[in-house]
Amino acid sequence: MVFDLELIKKVYAELPAKIAAARKLTGQPLTMTEKILYTHLHAALPSSPYTRGQDYVDFAPDRVAMQDATAQMALLQFMTCGRSRVAVPSTVHCDHLIQAKVGAKKDLELAIETNREVYDFLSSISDKYGIGFWKAGAGIIHQVVLENYAFPGGMMIGTDSHTPNAGGLGMIAIGVGGADAVDVMAGLPWELKMPKVIGIKLTGRMSGWTSAKDVILWVAGQLTVKGGTGAIVEYFGDGADSMSATGKGTVCNMGAEIGATCSLFAYDEKMSAYLKATGREEVAAMADNIKEHLRPDAEVYADPAKYYDQVLELDLNTLEPYINGPFTPDLATPISRMKEAIEKNGWPAKLEVALIGSCTNSSYEDISRSASIVKDAVSKGIKTKSEFTITPGSEQVRYTIERDGFIREFEDAGGVVLANACGPCIGQWARHIDDPNRKNTIITSFNRNFAKRNDGLASTHAFVASPEIVTALAMAGTIAFNPLTDKLTNDKGENVLLNVPTGFELPPKGFAVKDAGYQAPAEDGSKVQVVVSPESKRLQLLDPFTPWEGTNIKGLRLLIKAKGKCTTDHISMAGPWLKFRGHLDNISNNMLIGAVNIFNDKTDSVKNQLTGEYGPVPATQRAYKAAGIGTIVIGDENYGEGSSREHAAMEPRHLGVRAILVRSFARIHETNLKKQGMLALTFANKEDYDKVQEDDTIDITGLTSFTPGTPLIVVLNHADESKDVIIVNHTYNEPQIEWFKAGGALNVIRSEFAKW
Repeated sequence: MVFDLELIKKVYAELPAKIAAARKLTGQPLTMTEKILYTHLHAALPSSPYTRGQDYVDFAPDRVAMQDATAQMALLQFMTCGRSRVAVPSTVHCDHLIQAKVGAKKDLELAIETNREVYDFLSSISDKYGIGFWKAGAGIIHQVVLENYAFPGGMMIGTDSHTPNAGGLGMIAIGVGGADAVDVMAGLPWELKMPKVIGIKLTGRMSGWTSAKDVILWVAGQLTVKGGTGAIVEYFGDGADSMSATGKGTVCNMGAEIGATCSLFAYDEKMSAYLKATGREEVAAMADNIKEHLRPDAEVYADPAKYYDQVLELDLNTLEPYINGPFTPDLATPISRMKEAIEKNGWPAKLEVALIGSCTNSSYEDISRSASIVKDAVSKGIKTKSEFTITPGSEQVRYTIERDGFIREFEDAGGVVLANACGPCIGQWARHIDDPNRKNTIITSFNRNFAKRNDGLASTHAFVASPEIVTALAMAGTIAFNPLTDKLTNDKGENVLLNVPTGFELPPKGFAVKDAGYQAPAEDGSKVQVVVSPESKRLQLLDPFTPWEGTNIKGLRLLIKAKGKCTTDHISMAGPWLKFRGHLDNISNNMLIGAVNIFNDKTDSVKNQLTGEYGPVPATQRAYKAAGIGTIVIGDENYGEGSSREHAAMEPRHLGVRAILVRSFARIHETNLKKQGMLALTFANKEDYDKVQEDDTIDITGLTSFTPGTPLIVVLNHADESKDVIIVNHTYNEPQIEWFKAGGALNVIRSEFAKW
């Protein structure tokens, strides 16, 4: 089945003329990124080209995708905006709420029973508003999108930070918060600052143990977790064309870990082959006919430094496998130097659990190459020495690899196949460990490895590598093993070397599936009832946030001054908290419980200035709210990196935090704060972070003349009656200032639809 074929036909029919007009406007050849952006403007071309990194631009994405954990809040917001049906094709994917415990069948059955209320809500609200619904067990959102919806030259947004996975099929696909999704589903323009463009030239060809995952692990080491902020990363060159479409998807998926707006590859034969293999021959044929418009102009290839804001080059012939981590995805170590790094840093070498799959690496190619390692190891008398789990990315992949015997090979070697869901990648893992405080090591082929990310344990050292390397290390039982050079001892006491992995980019017998798990929406949703019980612990209808009072904000108390890395996982944890993603008040009880308080180096322990006592962050904030006192959160660099979850912005807003003041923001989180009517501010002088004291009372002035480009003033009134007056910056434009004044973007949308 080809979804949205008429939409794709329309995009392709208009593409050549729109690109020609954009090329005339800019007066120069275009990158792939620019071609897609300029052909997806919400309005006509401007009179002059947009300036990268400066101009805010209104776009019209082709579609919206939402996973179940974020869809709840997005759709609770959408149902209040006044529309009877979504304006663009949209889908919901049930992948986040399935906890990995014992194995696929039982875990899925338990999830369906445990989450029935949420699944029924998402199914019915999808029915009502014309949204495609993918049931629990259908697969992980990004893999399902790649298999069914992504198309070269298109543009989509998704309520998950790894939405850029669709860049593997040449699509600009950007992770956003739910409020952004509401804008697009309501037919309104979606705003984004015109991104810079980083070009990464790939030459040569990978071989041996090296895989596509190693490309992005290398890039993460080069650019760090914030090196891609405000930019789209565009891969090009003969090396890029040599990679499979799903390998390209892996690279784009994990581009979220460098802070990139998204990543993408140019259209090529590998993408055409994948479209055909997944039943989209018509799309491949149309794309083939306009191939030159789905790749950067020739002049860009000839002189990339002239057209990209930054250029990196990587010869794939020289690339070796990498292992990144622990605790951050940009700590990149070539496998040849891993033993040295383990000894130097005192990391636990013993490998306790090895996990492959997830939205990042669960393609047929990934699974087949890992299975070849397992088959080779078993034939040589070796079985897994660590726990070993396999997470298929979709029911189509799972069904196909079962048909082709790979699941049996994994199980024969001691592996456990988990449900087609996110599972341990997002903390949905009931891990069994003898001592949760014991330093231990796991390795995954996932994308993100912040502390507590996978199992909730600060003691776990999580590393990230390709499925091939993870599988080999599972056989060795140690992360100090290098399969390129080291031998293993088999059941006969012989020393054997593992063969180089082999596999198939696409299944030789084709993909197969009995029930992909898709539910089409009702033709007429007007009679569909969406019921949310007032007594529900998991779902809660939303009340609008209150508008700005029209004055400067004074007398704020400091809730917390966060020290160092503070991701959205620290602000609003996943794992066991996922069950409250549709209930704003209940999930707000996890607000900032993972952030480290700089004044005592503890998590979830802040001073209540009303009592002088230390207590949990959410309880302290509720005490301030009950007393009618606003608060402020102070943060460090790249505050809010990681997941796109807007709960990290909604929870502080709901509990009465008025402003977040940091050294720098991650892109999605800053936007989410603005959407919810929160003040998102940055220190003009980053050293002013050090001036904030625990007992300060804080004023924010300049709001009565709040305008784009004009800094605000923050006054730190210290307990000893001294004060510091500091300048703070913001990136609000006129519409975003209206969001702030109205109490949130959704209030503006409601008022606009009320006029109609």
